Amino acid sequence: RAALGLALLPLLGPASAVEPISLGLAIAGAAASALTGIISYPRLYCYFRECCLQRQDLRAAAGLQENLERRLFGQHLVSKVVVKAVRGFLNNTNAKKPLALSLHGWTGTGKNFVSKIVAESIYKRGLHSKYVHQFVATLHFPHANSISLYKDQLQSWIRGNVSICPRSLFIFDEMDKMHAGLIDSIKPFLDYYELLDGVSYRQAIFIFLSNAGAEKITEVALDFWRKGRSREDIQLTDVQNALSVSVFNNKNSGFWHSTLIDRNLIDYFVPFLPLEYRHVKMCVRVELEARGQAADEELLSRVAEEMTYFPREERIYSDKGCKTVDSKLDYYFD
Repeated sequence: RAALGLALLPLLGPASAVEPISLGLAIAGAAASALTGIISYPRLYCYFRECCLQRQDLRAAAGLQENLERRLFGQHLVSKVVVKAVRGFLNNTNAKKPLALSLHGWTGTGKNFVSKIVAESIYKRGLHSKYVHQFVATLHFPHANSISLYKDQLQSWIRGNVSICPRSLFIFDEMDKMHAGLIDSIKPFLDYYELLDGVSYRQAIFIFLSNAGAEKITEVALDFWRKGRSREDIQLTDVQNALSVSVFNNKNSGFWHSTLIDRNLIDYFVPFLPLEYRHVKMCVRVELEARGQAADEELLSRVAEEMTYFPREERIYSDKGCKTVDSKLDYYFD
């Protein structure tokens, strides 16, 4: 402050002509002005406070790919499709519509985990970001007789948040438990419109999570296994079309006869393959390391063997994936 005061003196005139309190106010005012200018500089401002579009392009895509490769097991299709879809979308400066991904598979195969990693790759605070919005069907839309109200609320919520931040991320969990017809209320926001009431939705991302279609995915995986083919040989084209038809015709799914599917507004139906014994062991290892425990091979096998597997004869796939690994380890580290 002293140095700033000396610099200001020539501008203020002779010292005798300036009251001490006036000089103090001038110095304080200049300092405040300088500080305001520094904080208003976008990059520095966003360092202290979360901003919309905080992580973009190659940085976000690189972080996404690294995390999926390091922390997601047995899902080669997911890693490939999600990284390419998100990277391409973030790098596209002239997207014609929002990105819409629908993740399908049994419980514990990694759907919520992947949506969490996508959120973290775009926003530093991940799921806790004020620009990431989660909806759980049984929590936010529990009553079948309130669908009209839910539709209005959902439209208002999306419109308001995209108006604040074009790169808003919306995650819809338990789509298989959502009331049929409700999700169609967001159809205008996913369509090929440049503007809707002055708002563009083309930078937004929508992710849907569902158990619907898991049977079809398992059917394809089992067919490959019974023919002696590796699961890594399964391609998206082997599953995606059958998966979308299965979900569309599933009366117990929120996507039942949905216009989002009928109008091809879902960009990718992403299949999560059922996890095998070896994948469960990988999950146990990572959880042990996260707890600071040694990855003892005997313990890895013991926890993995406690899982139940299907089909009954072959016992190939864990019926809960990696979902209960954490609670099972609690038993050993009480």
